[in-house]
Formats: sequence, C-alpha cells, structure tokens
Amino acid sequence: MLNNGPLTVLALLRAFRWRISFTWLLILIEVALTALVPLFIGFAIDGLLANDTDALFQLMAVLAVLIVVSVIRRAYDTRVFGTVRVEMGKTQAARATNLPVSTLNARLGMGRELADFLEADLPLAMTSLVQVIISVIVLYIFDPVLALAGASAVATMLAIYSLSHDRFYRLNGQLNQQTERQVGILETRKSQSLSTHLTRLRRIEVRISDTESIVYGAIFVVLLGLVVFNLWYATANLTITSGTIFSIVTYSWELVDGALLHKWSDGEGSPIPGQTYPTTSVMGVPRVVKPFRTATRTWNSAT
Repeated sequence: MLNNGPLTVLALLRAFRWRISFTWLLILIEVALTALVPLFIGFAIDGLLANDTDALFQLMAVLAVLIVVSVIRRAYDTRVFGTVRVEMGKTQAARATNLPVSTLNARLGMGRELADFLEADLPLAMTSLVQVIISVIVLYIFDPVLALAGASAVATMLAIYSLSHDRFYRLNGQLNQQTERQVGILETRKSQSLSTHLTRLRRIEVRISDTESIVYGAIFVVLLGLVVFNLWYATANLTITSGTIFSIVTYSWELVDGALLHKWSDGEGSPIPGQTYPTTSVMGVPRVVKPFRTATRTWNSAT
C-alpha cells in the first residue's frame, strides 16, 4: 500500500487519504458541536430563568448529536489508524533487512509515532485551532473588546511557542539519536555503558521538561490575565444576563484551554468542552509541544 518513497506524514496521507479525511471530518464536526455547548448552556440558563424550556431542549438536541458523532468517530479512527500502523511496520521491516535488530526495533517503535501524530496530535492541533476561532467569534458577538483581548492573548502565546520551537526540535533530535542506541547497548551487557546511556536520556529529558515548563508558565500567565480581564470588563461595562456572563467566562476559558492544549491525566478524552480527544501528552504540558516533539522524532527516524 505504501510506495518506495520515504515514510513521512505526507506519504501516509496520500496512501490513506480518504479514510483519514473522513475521520478528520468527524473530528471537526465533534469539535464544532463541543465548542457550541457553552453558548447553548447560556441560552438554556436564560430560558429557564424566564420559565422557557425551548433553549433547554435545543441544548439536549446538540448534546445528543455530539454523543452520536463522538461514539462513531472513536470506533472508526481506531480501526483506520490501526491499519496505518500495521502497514507502516510491514514496510519498515521489509526495507530494513540489512539493519541491525537494535536499529530496526527502535525505528519500528518510533515509526508508529507517525500514526500517533496523525491520529492524536495533528487532530488535537486542529481541535485547538477550531476551538480558538469559535471562542473568538462568540466573544466578538458579545463585544468586540472581548474578542480583541482574546486575539491579543493568542498572538502572544504563538510568539512564545515560536521562540521555543528550535530548542524543542534540537533536543528531540538528540533524544531520538540516543534512543536508537538503546538495544545495542543492552546487547553488550555492560553496566557502565547502560548507566551512561540512561544518564544521557535523563539529561535530555530534563532539558525538554524544563523548556516545556517555562513555555507553559509564560503562556499561562498571559491567558489567565485574559480570563480575569474579560470577567471584569463584561461585568463592569456590559448589560448582560446570567446566561451571557456564563458564556463569556466559559469562552474565555475555552480560549485558554485551546491555547494551552492540556488533557486529562489518564489519557482518555472527556465529553465536556475542551477535553475531547485522547493524547499521550502529560497533563499540564502545552499540547502543542507534543506535535513538535513527535514530528521531529518521526520524520527523522521512520525512513
């Protein structure tokens, strides 16, 4: 199924374009519905306070469709990307008949990350982008100042990510190279060599973690400032209902969530807004960092 060219993200997209496109379409539908939930909750709050249940039934309809789409998407994409991983592994093994077993073993493991990138990390970035866009649009509808504050915060966050990208790329290249040596070192059964190898892995991982922590802290300060400002501005300058203030605060936090890209610590998705898709990132680490890391390691190692 895969041709004789390099095994890259683009090669996988070409080989499985229709199946991957369909699962991404389901993801976009799911994300759009999820992002609209806080708005419909706000409408339902105002409706119930006015003894009107129409908005509540609209919210229930949106949630019902969201559940159906989410279940179908999860069942479908597991099968699609499972097939991608199988074809990836078969192709790598066929091309690596003359490589040492240690190198092939490392490349098989890291080659699977190409499928992980397409299944979890890239859709996660798409999810966050859609979430940010919808949040800014809804905030603009409430008041342009709220949207401007949100857009400014996102621009600042992207600048922080951009400044850290080269360092992430370099450190993950070093981590990849050291990982490929692991099986060969184990085969020597020399305790000193293994100790040196593990120490080098730890040193690189600490540098990556330190960089992630600095990036996370910087953008979190910016985005928490956004939530506080929008809450103050909405209550001090706008004539709003209880449902509207709920939506404004929620979408301000949705903007934070989409930009920070964090997850539940158990690796499972959540049906509430902003926590939809499974990923292998660590809780509290910006989710955008993981695509940088995965893309770096897999593009360098899967071929």
